[in-house]
Amino acid sequence: MTDQSFDVIYYLLILLLPISALMARRLPIKDVFKMALAWIAIFGVAFLLVVLWQQATGTGAAIGGLFG
Repeated sequence: MTDQSFDVIYYLLILLLPISALMARRLPIKDVFKMALAWIAIFGVAFLLVVLWQQATGTGAAIGGLFG
């Protein structure tokens, strides 16, 4: 097995913990979906703020033209 296949197995095992915790709580799927969208929005806004801050300060060229 290559390093990449070990990485895939590792990430799947990492995802198993929060998924099993949510399954154990037996939350309605509608509530889980709303929470997931909220977390995606939180991280999306944080990412956008970091990118805009990096552009304003002239750092962070790794994104390369994401917003012009």
